[in-house]
Amino acid sequence: MSEKDQVQQEEMSFEEAMKQLEQIVEKLEEGDVPLEQAITYYQDGMKLSKVCNDKLNNVEKQMQQIMNDQGEFESFSVEEEE
Repeated sequence: MSEKDQVQQEEMSFEEAMKQLEQIVEKLEEGDVPLEQAITYYQDGMKLSKVCNDKLNNVEKQMQQIMNDQGEFESFSVEEEE
């Protein structure tokens, strides 16, 4: 990944990354993607997945800080849907 691509992904919103990730999943689910292109899609999807995960972790840390600043020390965690 080039430095330019990394900067673009860091500036990307969570919603934008999720939308691109969903588009990649749709393409891969179609099943008629050449192997080389499927590998590229998979790599791009993994990068986008990391962007989303990093953004969620950042939000979790921010929420913990907000709660701590308000005097509530209960842990906060984002629960995944099943």
